[in-house]
Amino acid sequence: MNILNDRYSQRGVSAQKEDVHKAVAQLDKGLYPNAFCKVYPDYWGNDPEYCNLMHADGAGTKSILAYLYWKETGDMSVWQGIAIDSIVMNIDDMLCVGATGPFTYSSTIGRNKHLIPGEVISAIINGTQAYFDKLSEFGIDVRFMGGETADVGDVVRTVIVDGTMACRMRRDKLVTTEKMKPGDVVVSLASYGQATYETEYNSGMGSNGLTSARHEMLHKKYGTQYPESVDPNLPEDVVYNGKYDLTDATSTPLNIGKMILSPTRTYSPVILKVLGQHFDKIHGIIHCSGGGQSKCLHYLPSAMRVVKNNLLPVPPLFKMIQESAGTEWREMYQVFNMGQRLEIFTDETTAREIVNISESFGIQAQISGYVEISATKEVVVQSEYGSFLYK
Repeated sequence: MNILNDRYSQRGVSAQKEDVHKAVAQLDKGLYPNAFCKVYPDYWGNDPEYCNLMHADGAGTKSILAYLYWKETGDMSVWQGIAIDSIVMNIDDMLCVGATGPFTYSSTIGRNKHLIPGEVISAIINGTQAYFDKLSEFGIDVRFMGGETADVGDVVRTVIVDGTMACRMRRDKLVTTEKMKPGDVVVSLASYGQATYETEYNSGMGSNGLTSARHEMLHKKYGTQYPESVDPNLPEDVVYNGKYDLTDATSTPLNIGKMILSPTRTYSPVILKVLGQHFDKIHGIIHCSGGGQSKCLHYLPSAMRVVKNNLLPVPPLFKMIQESAGTEWREMYQVFNMGQRLEIFTDETTAREIVNISESFGIQAQISGYVEISATKEVVVQSEYGSFLYK
């Protein structure tokens, strides 16, 4: 067993969610089994030209980082960032099937009331609405339907922030990955830098791999000072193994804590424009969240090989995580987005136009790979750190 998977297992998490995939294996896959999100008939309107989508996700253990940073610095802004993470992990998954709204959203917050006061809940809820107001400036309509806030201290040690998003859309506007084929190229959109609609540098962290990032980068003292941030059943040798303080400076404009807490970037303004201009040429959109650069493997419609031989440069954050953990690079590309969190499958001419659209929003993009004939479904990552095969 490799180092990362061994530590992941000891920490009680799974990078690939094998148990979850097994548990849902027998469930209805919806109208388009290979689509990035499950698509159902139009139960609400009963119109065969429409379909319904619903998606649930959240900020995961990133909320623990927010808790630590808030306790150490008093900075309340990190809670709005957590609200954004929960929203974007929903909306950007739904973008992958061509959904651009209008959306409805319901939040689910579970807290330990003894540790998470009302002002934090207020920051999360008001931060949610503030982000929807921001998205509306770019033509993304999301209506906040309220949700559930529960005091569950016996279940949640600090706080967990999740959300559920839904929409109704025309079936002829779906992107289902069924058109992905040999001959396509892959366009990768950067997860780092500063988009025109962001207020500061984004490290590219997203909301995946936070358990590893937190324990591998942060100093052991955080486990002692904040035992509520750790499962008491974890082996001591996998708890806060790093050398960094949350407020340590980095080579970026952000300190360590803010680097790991960078709000997950949404690509919705970009994708809205891409689909508006090139919908017929878009064969697949993949959100490289859990599963990293191997994520597309689960959505290939048939046997084919995706070769990623020109990925964007790895940003400082992921190099720091790898150095701190001593993780094999193969596993880094399978757990983290490594600097590109969204990829689009299309033809080469359209790909160049998508690059231009992305860069008009300040987001670096490039043709990062291609699809070729293969006897099996597989992904090959050819990087400066080695060549890695995923099946």
